[in-house]
Amino acid sequence: MRYIEFEKIAETVESLCISAGYELGEDVLTALKEASRKESDPGAVKILNQLIENARIAREERIPLCQDTGLAVVFVEQGSQTALTPPADRKEATLFDAINAGVEAGFQKGLLRKSVVAEPLNKRKNTGSNTPAVIHQQFIPGDKLKLTVMTKGGGCENKSQFRMFKPTAEKDEIIDWIVDVVRSAGADACPPFVVGVGIGGDFELCCLLSKKALCRNLNDRNSDEFYAGLESDLLSKINVLGLGPQGFGGDTTALAVMVETAACHIASLPVAVNIECHSHRHKTAII
Repeated sequence: MRYIEFEKIAETVESLCISAGYELGEDVLTALKEASRKESDPGAVKILNQLIENARIAREERIPLCQDTGLAVVFVEQGSQTALTPPADRKEATLFDAINAGVEAGFQKGLLRKSVVAEPLNKRKNTGSNTPAVIHQQFIPGDKLKLTVMTKGGGCENKSQFRMFKPTAEKDEIIDWIVDVVRSAGADACPPFVVGVGIGGDFELCCLLSKKALCRNLNDRNSDEFYAGLESDLLSKINVLGLGPQGFGGDTTALAVMVETAACHIASLPVAVNIECHSHRHKTAII
């Protein structure tokens, strides 16, 4: 068994929160540059170049990519041969405690906006720490701990949707609905988008798949030929919508569509779409 100290986990999450907030991933930056090169609308080219310049300034001057620095969503892949060593004064501390400590420190030290309210409907009082994070834990073989932090903005998250289709639904019906979800997201969700799609599982797993899809490198296609083709078809249909960067028109409504799937009940065909804005922030570390 390999034991990992509470402080090591917290420090790693802290660093991931700050780097995600300041540094646009190279895959996203490359996609923006490629979109600018191919874009036929001069106004859209100007906006894309402004987004590229914004990313440069954020990285070099160590300031947030966007004023909405996001809700911390953390994907944990914990090796079955790993365990937490809690601090001496907090013997009952858990892995989730370490992650939340890291989020709080990262958002404080990184001067990132705190955007979490303690409860959703009544007082909606800000927790002042951007915690608790949304944490998804998975056990895998081995003695490593993989942490992926996504800082997800509210504007794009608000435009995400779920639908339970009949199992007899055709591929084109699914495509049309997904494209319509992107159309309805509009300028409010800050295109160009990265679109995560979950198909299968059940109600909650489908939505989780759509968010987990967003953690993939934009250059990675689905390993299944059918779903890789679906990703390409969706991207083509989304980009002919003409919504364009920031909703001002153009050929670039989305940079990528990422599809993840799971087995599902014979009576079900769940589909979820998770919209991500151009400020697509996620970082990964392995301890």
